[in-house]
Amino acid sequence: MKIDPREVVAALAPALLLAAWAGGGAAAFIGTLEPPERQALLAMLESRLALVVMGWFFASIVLGTLARKAWLHWGAAAGRVAEQAGALVDGGVQRELAVPGGAEVQAVQRAINALVRQRGELRADIDARVQAAARDIELERSRLAALMAELTQSVVVCNLDGRILLYNSRARLQFRALSDAVAAGAELVGIGRSIYAVFDRQLVAHALESVQQRLQRGAANPSTQFVTSTRGGQLLRVQMAPVRGVAADGSPDGGVTGFVLMLDNITRDFADESARDKML
Repeated sequence: MKIDPREVVAALAPALLLAAWAGGGAAAFIGTLEPPERQALLAMLESRLALVVMGWFFASIVLGTLARKAWLHWGAAAGRVAEQAGALVDGGVQRELAVPGGAEVQAVQRAINALVRQRGELRADIDARVQAAARDIELERSRLAALMAELTQSVVVCNLDGRILLYNSRARLQFRALSDAVAAGAELVGIGRSIYAVFDRQLVAHALESVQQRLQRGAANPSTQFVTSTRGGQLLRVQMAPVRGVAADGSPDGGVTGFVLMLDNITRDFADESARDKML
């Protein structure tokens, strides 16, 4: 246990002050006496010196104990409250202070304990909100996945960095066909993979910029489309729609957090049209 130097000073201060007072008073008193009187007084005190020292010793113990208790009650209590409050802040421990002390110290403790309770309630509320939001997100994700699974069109959902967040089975089959055309066994689609393994980054960025500009102009459901060819020679028509952020009240906040790509392989259609044009 660490000893507080101020507690030691409080315990020893009465002894030192009592000795200084007694010594100073005795010196002042002796200075007023004549030499014969001074010698008679010193001779009398010499035989009773042990009694004087014992009286000083016991008085110092009593006064030192009282001074130490007074320091612990009023002076050190504030320091212990500050130390324990700092531990609560740094360690994030959820407990109330219980430091003995005067009325002022108790008032400070009550205020700190009220703040600790409020912090605990706030944390519990935030945790509950986070868990509820996580459940809602997972539910919406499941609903979206179920909806996408029913679509006959290939759909891929990406974040703004182009990382794939969600895709349906139709897209998986289509990308698998594209990967077979690129390299045997290579997979182009997967959660966390980049869509830029299939599409040119500049092309996607230009389409996303076009969608964002339409949003800024007030379009309710902006979208754009482009046609691109893959490294395997496949021709794809891609329609892009934004994934918009949601405000606290559930309304769209105007920001774009990602994008949805709906893919159509038009290689055969383009080949058929080219063949018809040649026949004409």
